[in-house]
Amino acid sequence: MLLNQAGAKGAGTGAGAGAGNGAAGGDIIDTTTQTFMAEVMEESKRRPVLVDFWAPWCGPCKTLTPVIEKVVKAAKGKVRLAKLNIDDHPVIPGKLGIQSVPTVYAFVNGQPVDGFQGALPEGQVKAFIDRLIGPAGDGLEEALAAADAALAQGDLTAAAEIFVGVLGEEPDNLKALTGLVRTQVAAGGLEQARATLAMVPADKQNDSLVSAAKAALDVAEQAAALGDLATLEARLDLDPTDHQARFDLALALNGKGRREQALIHLLDIVKRDRSWNEDAARKQIVQLFEAWGPTDPLTVSGRKKLSAIMFA
Repeated sequence: MLLNQAGAKGAGTGAGAGAGNGAAGGDIIDTTTQTFMAEVMEESKRRPVLVDFWAPWCGPCKTLTPVIEKVVKAAKGKVRLAKLNIDDHPVIPGKLGIQSVPTVYAFVNGQPVDGFQGALPEGQVKAFIDRLIGPAGDGLEEALAAADAALAQGDLTAAAEIFVGVLGEEPDNLKALTGLVRTQVAAGGLEQARATLAMVPADKQNDSLVSAAKAALDVAEQAAALGDLATLEARLDLDPTDHQARFDLALALNGKGRREQALIHLLDIVKRDRSWNEDAARKQIVQLFEAWGPTDPLTVSGRKKLSAIMFA
């Protein structure tokens, strides 16, 4: 799924409303349904915009708000924070399917590309924002970029070797650990991937990289249990309105690497009946986006198509 689950701990003194409103030259603002298009969608074409969906009655919101404001201010204009009170302005969160707060979405080029739920600690919020604005890298970052490129090109052996090499220097490096998980999933080594995930430190279980790796493994395990494509396709041929058959076929197609076809089938379910099986198709799409990663071309294009359906 798109969102990282994180529990809130402790009490905070900041509140969503008014805190930092208009500060830092418009880097932190309160937005509304009426101003959302200009302040979030259009502004995100110039720099990433974080939208903090909050409510006055939400305790964890009071914990998260001052933390995220601090990190945004430290970014010195590279990112904007727009806070939206869901009680006063329910339309946008309703269209996005937001059911709990605090929820934070990151918008880039007019589209939501990543997000998380809950009152994350400052370090995780900073890491989330750093991934959006592109922190300077070092030798290990260059190695990890090469590993990601190898994985994207299907050179699983090279990718695994680089990830393992990085782990030799930094055993707790999350990018290397989760990259190795994704490589093992791509190679069909699901048990190996599960064992690698178990190496993630307890205090980093809620990181978005870990959630994405878990999502990739979960989707692969779901696909492995569905059977062959021919049987699933035959079910759908008999009844094109059989949403469960279409849903199962989408998972199986994704498991075979036919990701675009999988996405098409899931989008078709959302278009026909979004409420089917408690919004299962949209939730599955979000999980696929998380498994593929926010910058994957299919994730980017898929988000646009999903948004078009939801905002229609």
